[in-house]
Formats: sequence, structure tokens, C-alpha cells
Amino acid sequence: MSVRLTVAQALVAFLARQYTERDGIRQRLITATWGIFGHGNVAGIGQALIENRDQMPYHQGRNEQAMVHAAVGYARHARRLSAHAVTTSIGPGATNLVTGAALATINHLPVLLLPGDTFATRPADPVLQQLEVPYAGDVSVNDCLRPVSTYFDRVTRPEALIPAALQAMRVLADPAQTGAVTLALPQDVQAEAYDWPEEFFAERVWGVRRPVPDAREFAAAVRAVRDSRRPLIVAGGGVRHSGAQGALAALADTTRIPVASTQAGKGSLAFDHPADVGGIGHTGTATADALARTADLVIGVGTRYTDFTTASGTLFGEGARFLNLNITGFDAHKMAALPLIADGRTGLEALTEALRDHRVDPAYEAEYTRHKTRWEAQVDAAYATPDPDARPTQAQVVGLLDELVTGDDVIINAAGSLPGDLHKLWRTRSRDQYHVEYGYSCMGYEIPAAIGVGLADPGRPVWALVGDGTYLMMPTEIVTAVQEGIAIKVVILQNHGYASIGGLSESVGGERFGTAYRFRADDGTYTGAPLPVDLAANAASLGMRVVRAKTVRDLREALHEARQATGPTGVYVETETADTVSGVPPAQAWWDVPVAETASRPSAVKAREEYDRHVTTRRRHL
Repeated sequence: MSVRLTVAQALVAFLARQYTERDGIRQRLITATWGIFGHGNVAGIGQALIENRDQMPYHQGRNEQAMVHAAVGYARHARRLSAHAVTTSIGPGATNLVTGAALATINHLPVLLLPGDTFATRPADPVLQQLEVPYAGDVSVNDCLRPVSTYFDRVTRPEALIPAALQAMRVLADPAQTGAVTLALPQDVQAEAYDWPEEFFAERVWGVRRPVPDAREFAAAVRAVRDSRRPLIVAGGGVRHSGAQGALAALADTTRIPVASTQAGKGSLAFDHPADVGGIGHTGTATADALARTADLVIGVGTRYTDFTTASGTLFGEGARFLNLNITGFDAHKMAALPLIADGRTGLEALTEALRDHRVDPAYEAEYTRHKTRWEAQVDAAYATPDPDARPTQAQVVGLLDELVTGDDVIINAAGSLPGDLHKLWRTRSRDQYHVEYGYSCMGYEIPAAIGVGLADPGRPVWALVGDGTYLMMPTEIVTAVQEGIAIKVVILQNHGYASIGGLSESVGGERFGTAYRFRADDGTYTGAPLPVDLAANAASLGMRVVRAKTVRDLREALHEARQATGPTGVYVETETADTVSGVPPAQAWWDVPVAETASRPSAVKAREEYDRHVTTRRRHL
């Protein structure tokens, strides 16, 4: 038996019948579709969504990149077991997906991209918004999505949809391969009818596997832990993705091995767990970084070892060995490690069982406990608000929010100086509270991602923390939050420019060039008076209720009011100065940003001398 449908109608009907299953729990794989319509998808996917509106919910976006961010925020909070699709027209709508796709793939988060494409039948070349490539007739702007997709296909015939759609679902549900999946859909093919086999629309369940460790690798891993004297666990995003937080806590409780966390892994243990020593690396705590420098075995769990984690190869000592538990062989072999290729939860549970009679030296445990206590005192100092009538620093903004929230709240951030402050200072109370996207660190992620989290977990307080630079990148989805009635809370910190990069620029001899939002001075530089920009008024013009706060006292009240609000609410605050970004403890480890090797300006010459000193401490672990 067959069913006659257009390609677009068949795809939407197929997507509505796809499920994932892990640990016996079944969930819809594609739960909704985001879309902005143009001539490249309005009569195809757009019409198909009308036909299937009872099976496939639709969300209207304002910017294609933002729609992908919302979908990614949803997928991360849904533990990668459910995802959203995103449909666009051809041309600019399609290329606007590229940044969001890169973010999804780098962070191993599933999203299905359905960009319209130029005519497969080529009735007229070029059509509106078509890129002509003289040397290749089969290239379109959608090919920009190939390097940022974990699977890409262009469906140029109706019957080609069947294998393409099945492969797309396989990759989306694969915990080792998932990311952005792209099915480019020529606009004529979307509207073409075909007789589809009924079996194509049968419900399919894609199992999300939990592979167990290889016996030989596992034996080597257990020996390595037993032989170590100063082991340190580095928890990455894989702990969250595999739902392994409880298994990690059990291993830490059994062995007393301290646990540091990457940005993606923060929250793997609650901040008050005795073994939690906070963030690691360039934005890490003094406790975690001191332990990293003297560790003889570093146990990476679901981490990619980015340069922020390794302090650009300068953090871990020369004698350190590595043991990496990871579901991907690519990441498991980094740092010349002993690989333990397995699901995070399965691998941790096996290690806990094998090490049930093993515990680190009590002196080592007492050492990191003392260090942790000292660091918590530094956090308290950064959060302190001795003058309630003063303008707050960025650290005090974070501290006042920390004071207010419970484990129910979700905190979202991605770029600027806030990720560093949060990594060092934030006291994570629940497994999914800390939502900082630092794989791509994409300005503009926060507001749409908050909408995605709100859709994944209705009723929870969701906070998007943005600086003025990030806000100006992508405020558009405030309109979407208003339209959908999603009560996100947006904290807008006004510091008159790219303050984070300004600080970095100063440290590498760039003298904060081009980083302030100011008028031009007489010498042509942007060092005049601050621009008369009112971001609170801008947010209000998009339909959001905004509370302005000038002092610490005002801010405390405004945050409380926003948390209680039942609709989208903004809190606008001007922080102390652009020069004093946060008031947090300085970086505890280096980050490699190359400095001009030759320069005439004294600041750059001095910065290069400091750079050369740090470079000598870099090492390769072989």
C-alpha cells in the first residue's frame, strides 16, 4: 500500500512518528518545528505543517540563527533525547543557519535543519537568491552547512527522501555523532508528489545506546586509578548528556577523588558536595587549578580538553598521565590518554564497583578540602555588597542572583566576561541549572536558548544573562517570548562596550582598541562620551516588561520581582565601570592569545615579554 503526498508532507508526517528510547523511557524525537517562510519553503514545508498541524507543533521565529539557538537550548535541556527542526527559505535564510549549526555540532547537540534550496529541475538559472558557481552547477549556498553538520544530504528526487530521512534520524539519536543534521530541500522537490510506501510512516524507535567498557581498557583504567596518589577527575559535558551525575557522585563518595569541571560539566556535582572543587582551567578556581598542576592521574569524563580547560597546554604537570572515559574514540584518545570508550554513566558505575575498596589518602582529601574552604571565602568577598546604595559590580550582580535562586532556576550565558565569572563563582544547586554554552561561546545565544529551555521545561524560572554587546547581537527573540508567553527573565548588564574583549585587548597590548561603545574623539578613536543607547527602552519596545535598577538595593528587588513574574521580564542594570568588569579573583591559569612579535608601542612590547614567559611553560603530554 502507498500514500500519495508531497515530499514536504511526507517528511513532516515521518518526523511526527520518530521516537528515542533510553533506559526504557520513550520520547518523541522531533517535538516541534521552528520556521521563517520565504519563497523557498512556504509552499513546501510551510504547507505541510498546515496539513500536519495536529501532529507537528510550529514555532515562529524572527531570525534563523536564533531559531537554531532556541532548538539547541531545548535539546540540551532535554538531555539530547528530543530535538527541534528548523525550516528556512533559500539564500540568506539558509546561510543564517550556519552559526547556529556550528554551535550545535561543536557542543554535540541535536538539531534538524531543513533549508530550502534552489530548483533541482533548473527551469531558470539563476532563480531569486541563487548563488551561481561557474565551475559547478550542483553547488548552492547550502553547501556552507556541510562542514558544520554531522550529516548533510540534498534531496533532489522524492524517493531520495527515504534513505536521507532515515540517516538523519540515526545521526540525531547517536550519542557519539549527534549535532546539526541538514537536509537541503530544493523548493520544487518539496512540492512534488510521490507514492510513498506506508511503512515509511510507521512509528520508529531509535535506541540511545549505553556502550559498556572494553574489558582490557577497563582493567588498565582500574590499575591506573589504584596506582595514582593524586588523581583528579575532570567532568565535562558528557556527564550531563549521559545523565551520569549520580554515578559521578557515587564514585566520588567511594574514592574521595576530587572533581573539577569544565564549563559544560559544571553542575555535575552540586557546589556543596565535598569532592566538588569547582571549575578548571583559565576560568577555573584556585583549588581546581592547584590540584591540576600536581595531579599524577587526570581522569577526564566526557570532556574535549579545550584550551580553556588545559590552560593552552600549561596547566597539567609534566608527570601527569590521563585516563579518558568518553563515548567517542576521538575524544577518549586526547592527551595521549588511556582510553575508556563507553557511555559515561555505564563507565562510572563500573569504576565505582571495581574501586569500592579504594580511597585516596586522607591527607590529600584534607588538602583539597582546606583549599575549597579558602576559595569559598573569596567567592563570598566577590559577592559582598557593603554599600546597598552603590552601583553594583558584575560580580555583585551574579552574587545577588545566586542569593535569590533555588535548584529550580536555570542560568543561561555564552559570551563575554560572564562565563568566566560564573565558572569561578556560581554555586550550582541542581544538575541542569548551569547552562553556559562555551564550546562556540556565541554572542546572541542566551535569549533564544532561554526560550528553548522554557519550552523543554515549562514553569521553571529561566534566566538569560547578557551584556550590552551580546544583547545588541540578537534581541529579536524577545518578541517570540512575548508571543508564546514564555516567562524568561533577561538580565541586561550595561557596561558600554565589549568589556571582556577590552580587558583581553589591554592584556595583550591592544590597548582596548575598538572595544568601547563611545563617540569618536578628536583623534578619531572611539574614546569620546558613551553612546546614548537605552537598551531597557529597546527591550520594552519589543513587548517585554523591563525593571530598571541603579543600585544594589534596586537590583535585589528587581531580580525578586522578575523571578515572580508570569511573563517575559527584563532587569536592566548599569554595572560599575567598563574597566572594572567584575571584581572577581584574577585568572588562575593562562590562555594563549598570541601577541605581536614585533611592535613599537610599549604596551605591546611588554605584553610580548609576558607572552614569551608563558609559552615556555607549555608542554605536550605524550
